[in-house]
Amino acid sequence: MLLLAALVPGTALAQPRAFTCVGAEHLEEDVFAIPFARGATAPGEAARTNLAAAVERAKREPERNLCVLGHAGPQEGGAQSGLQLAAKRAGEVAAALAKLGIERDRIRAEARRAAFARGAVPEERSVTVVLMPVVPGAARPAEGTEAPARPPARAPEAERPAARP
Repeated sequence: MLLLAALVPGTALAQPRAFTCVGAEHLEEDVFAIPFARGATAPGEAARTNLAAAVERAKREPERNLCVLGHAGPQEGGAQSGLQLAAKRAGEVAAALAKLGIERDRIRAEARRAAFARGAVPEERSVTVVLMPVVPGAARPAEGTEAPARPPARAPEAERPAARP
């Protein structure tokens, strides 16, 4: 990517946000199921409503990151091809979110086992978009501003009350 920035003037390198999707499958709030047709790698017309709802919520809360968890079941191939299908689905939904205005550095796409899918669609034929909770101190400051200074972990020696004998 560094080479691309050197070759194309004006190309900025995005600084990825440091976050993880560990535990995303256990969250129950702000979870959106994106349905897929059997064997499909791109979301169809049925996905539009939940995708739009995820985008709307993500735009209202720009400090929250999104985990896009792709799922595919054993009926859609063996373990390896199912995992590849799940990864492709997650990638397609992540690209759709970015196309709809969500900053790409807020999105992580991962393949997961179908047991973690949520929604009315068969679990193995969906992608789950999870808006992650804000981690205190992890939000990036707005461009051109600095993060507020954090107070020291403990008070300086001169400000501590004297111990009584």
